[in-house]
Formats: sequence, C-alpha cells, structure tokens
Amino acid sequence: MKAKKLHIRSLGEVPYGEALAIQRALAANHSDDWLLLLEHRPVVTLGVRGVMDHIFPELLPKGTEIVQSDRGGDVTFHGKGQLVGYPILSIGSDPMAKKSHTLALENLMIELCKKLGLESVGTIEGYPGVWVDPSSKRPRKIGAIGVRVAHGRSFHGFALNCDIDLDIYKAIVPCGITDKGVTSLAIEGIQTTVGEVISICKDIAPACLLKGEVEIDYLDVSSQGSHKIDIGRGVAAKAETSPNAIKRLVKAGNDPSSGLEIKASKPLWIKKKATFGPSYAKLRNQMRSMSLVTVCEEARCPNISECWGEGTATFMIAGNVCTRACGFCDVKTGKPEPLDHNEPQRVADACFDMDLKYAVVTSVARDDLIDGGAMHWVETIKAIRSKNPKTEVEVLIPDFKGRREDLITVFDQRPDVLNHNVETVPRLQKAVRTSANYARSLSVLAVAKESSLVTKSGIMVGLGESDEEVIGVLYDLAGIGVSIVTIGQYLRPEGWHLPIMRYVDMDTFAKYKELGESFGIAHIESSPLTRSSHHARDAIESYLAKSRSNSYKGKISTDLINA
Repeated sequence: MKAKKLHIRSLGEVPYGEALAIQRALAANHSDDWLLLLEHRPVVTLGVRGVMDHIFPELLPKGTEIVQSDRGGDVTFHGKGQLVGYPILSIGSDPMAKKSHTLALENLMIELCKKLGLESVGTIEGYPGVWVDPSSKRPRKIGAIGVRVAHGRSFHGFALNCDIDLDIYKAIVPCGITDKGVTSLAIEGIQTTVGEVISICKDIAPACLLKGEVEIDYLDVSSQGSHKIDIGRGVAAKAETSPNAIKRLVKAGNDPSSGLEIKASKPLWIKKKATFGPSYAKLRNQMRSMSLVTVCEEARCPNISECWGEGTATFMIAGNVCTRACGFCDVKTGKPEPLDHNEPQRVADACFDMDLKYAVVTSVARDDLIDGGAMHWVETIKAIRSKNPKTEVEVLIPDFKGRREDLITVFDQRPDVLNHNVETVPRLQKAVRTSANYARSLSVLAVAKESSLVTKSGIMVGLGESDEEVIGVLYDLAGIGVSIVTIGQYLRPEGWHLPIMRYVDMDTFAKYKELGESFGIAHIESSPLTRSSHHARDAIESYLAKSRSNSYKGKISTDLINA
C-alpha cells in the first residue's frame, strides 16, 4: 500500500479568519492530508452550540475578536502561549468517523503532555478534550477540541494550553463548563514554548492521526526558525545590502557572503537580447502622454522589450511609491501621493487605444490608506470593462493586510484572473518581504478561491531556497486550489538589494513545472525570465484548455527533482 502524505505546516501567529480561510481551501480543493500548527491572536470563538451569555466582553483584553465559528462545541479562547492544531484529513463519512477523529486528537494531546513530562492527563466521559488529574475532585482542562466534518473532510481541531495567560478565562465560560477549571503546561510545572511543543507534535502527530505508513512533508512557515542549507558557492556579496537585511538572511539560514557578485557574468540562459523597435517606442510614448505607470519600467522587468514590442504592458495603479520596502523590489519606497481619481479612466482609455484583449493591472502597496486602495482597484476594473467590454482583466493585488472586507470588495468585481504572489519560500519571507507573510498570502488566495475566482501566484528562485522548499510551496498552492503559478529567477536590481545566491538551471525549472502540475496546478510558467504577467494570456488559455479536459490531474514522485 502506498504511503499517505501528510503536509505539516508551522504557521507562526495567524489571525483566526486567515487560518480558517486556509483550512476551508485545503478541505475543499485537495485530497491530501494536512496539519496546520500555529498560534492565534487573541480571539474568542463560539461553536455551533455556543451561547453569547458565556462571554463577558467587558472583561476581555482590548483588541480581542469575538467570532462565530462553524466548529462543534461552545465558547473557547485562543491566544499567545497556546498551540492550535488544525488537521485537515480525509476521514470518510462513516457515522463513527467524527468520534474516532476526536479520540485521535485527544490521544495526540495526551501523548504531547506525556512527552513533555506531564503524566497525570486523560479524558472525562462526556467532556471532550484533555484534562489534568481527570479522576480527581479537581480536574483541570488543558486541551480543548472543536471539530467539523464536511464531505468526509475534517477541519478545525485542538488547542493545547502551553503558557497562556489563564486570567482570560475569567471573561468566558470555557466550553460552557461551570464546575471545572482550566490549566496550562506552565501552571502544571512544565516550562516550554509553543515552538518546542510543535517540534514534538510534528514527530508524533502522523502516528496519532493516520493509520498505516505516512510520508511527512514539513515546512516551518513561521519564518522564525533557522537551518543551514546547501546554497552553493559564489564570490562574496557586495556590502551595499543593508545590515538589517543581512541579519534577516543570516537568521533565516542563508550565508550572505556566499552571494554572487552583482557584476558577475550571468549564465547564457539568463541573457536576453533587447529589441527596442517602433512598437516599443509607440507604447512608451503613449504611457508618457497619459501619465500612466507600468510595473515593467518600475521593476526593471527583463521582458520589457519583448512585451512592449508586442504592444502589451502591465499597468501599475495607485502611484509609483510603495509603503513597503521589500528586499527584492526596485519600486520606490516612501510616502505616496494622494490617489489620482482620474487614473482608472486613463487606464481604460489606454486599453481601448491599444485594442487590448487582455489587460494586467497591479499596484504598489498602499498601507497608508484605510482600505489599502481597494476602492481604487474597483474603480479601475469597472472603468476598463465599461470602455472595453471584451477585454479580459487580470489583477495582481497586494494583501490589503489580510482584511477580508477589502479583499471581497475587489473580488466582487469578478476579475478574470486573481493573482497574488507568495514571492518566496516560507523560511525566507521575513528576509525578502518584511511587511508581508506566507500564511497571509495563502489566506488571500484561499478567499479568492472561495469566491470562485481563477487564482494565480508566483515565486522567485535564487534567493537561497532549496529545491525541497520550492516543492513544498507548490504543494501548498495546489492544496488551496491555485490554478496558475509562475516561477522565475531572481535578478538583483541594485547593490543594496538582496544578493543572488544561485542561478537555477533550465532543467530544474522544467522539473518544477512537471512536479507542480502533477500536484494539481493546472498551468505553470517556469523559466529564468518568467515574471508574473509574462505570457499571462497564454497561461489562462492553457489553464482553460486543461480544466476542460481535466488532463492535469495525477501524481508523480518528488524524486524527479533529483533525477
């Protein structure tokens, strides 16, 4: 019998709504089994049997969310110092499946406690969860459970109190139980951290949750761990990279001194001859005359002569100054100008003048705006479609700080493709894009998929990631139902940007594509000079053709990457 695959992800601190969006996407869009391990920001959740009278809002710490959930159970609290585990498993539709799954979660928490040195733990009939001294006159709950099963797939899960502030439980009636107390590992004399508990959990969870042989795929998505990887040889990196960026790279496990010299010769497969013909000049002049900004110029895209020569460009709205300072990007950072409310119409006019059949729109991050610029996006999409009803629209959006209401505002305009890039592997997130994070990007894509949009994402390689980490990202994107992925070589714009750690060869790009599509991603553009919007229309046409024939399903061995 073939081994089951369990993808374990340590997500770090994730808002409740973002984690729920990821769970739902994994449950709906992929048959593989997953275990998400994380902490939540302070949140009180009510299960399907939750009673509002069991919450005393005036006693809650400032900023604590109150959320109605679709899990089982009553009221519970999640916050710092508590390990939350969300297994998304195919457990079947047998009437006893949910009970067996609940018992497995209880057993997992019991084994965790015992591994940490807390022996006096067990269960109490009629009270789901894990208790300290369950047979005594003073049992104390240390682990809570709330589960939902839909179409044979489980989500939600368990919460184990490690070193959580127990005063918060004075603001709720935990699980609706009034005659029993709550405790934590710390109160019971076990001093540990959530990270340390996760390191044990990832090792014992497979045997507790799944029967038979299990193959583990583990990624620390929290970006807080560090581990050494083989990043190859290179001459010393230039010292222009900022000291803070160097520190972030070292913390992530990279050796910046192994970066490639910015003036070092590029491999032949990276080099591209620029051809600036009449079409290029015409498009450039048109953009100037209409005061429009393109990401092609701002990000110094290596494909600019090809795309502009074909009369295509990616419009960048909301100005040309970004409120974030990502280590790979050449777009200016600073305080942006106020939004130009005539810009959406100018973009629409340009699409009309260029007779575009396919328009790609992106923007800088506008964290200075209350809605992150969401309404400006809405106005731009509406303007393009009003003047160009036959033009398809692809949008490459920022994360809007994960605010669901702003995301839905844009998603309700039904763009033909919703693109949001994860940019790099989880371990390098904080080094590469300090104001964003991997879990949030997954949640953005998950909400877009939930909104029935065609989703797209992209990553750069050559920043110090391993091939196995790239494969892990492809699994994640497939898991939440992403349809199109772009993979390209990172090219360092200036000396102060992050160093290039390696040039990925053509064979490896081809293997990324083969593997990713075998996981269920319908179409992958993978080559050194691939960028988010390069061949964008070809990608959506390929996706549509494959989705009609359903020809992209199936699995192949990840050993291909080492072939």
